[in-house]
Amino acid sequence: MDTTASRGANLSWDELPTAITTYLPAHQEHATETAIGPFAADAVVTDEGQTYHGRAQIRGWLDKSAGEYTYTTEFAGASRDGGTGWDVIQHLEGDFPGGEVDLHYRFTLDGDHISRLVIEP
Repeated sequence: MDTTASRGANLSWDELPTAITTYLPAHQEHATETAIGPFAADAVVTDEGQTYHGRAQIRGWLDKSAGEYTYTTEFAGASRDGGTGWDVIQHLEGDFPGGEVDLHYRFTLDGDHISRLVIEP
């Protein structure tokens, strides 16, 4: 078996799990209830050095991040670690400091749910 192909060094949007393709557009559209849906009850999110545990804290983070800046997001690529990890790169442009950045959304899935998300450059 070719492990490079199974890892998906350059995955398309359509090859990503439903949990990810549900969460990312909902987050961009500030649709908190849809964005929180794919997260496991005990999920953990780390963004800008802050860690949020469980759906209540993650919901608060989603609500807070929705109003901080105005930006556009474009899918720039994705890969898989061969296990439960997925790395999705999103290109953001907006009114945040620096104005433009490629962010890695590093997902760990547990079945059909997001158990961990780390967002970092």
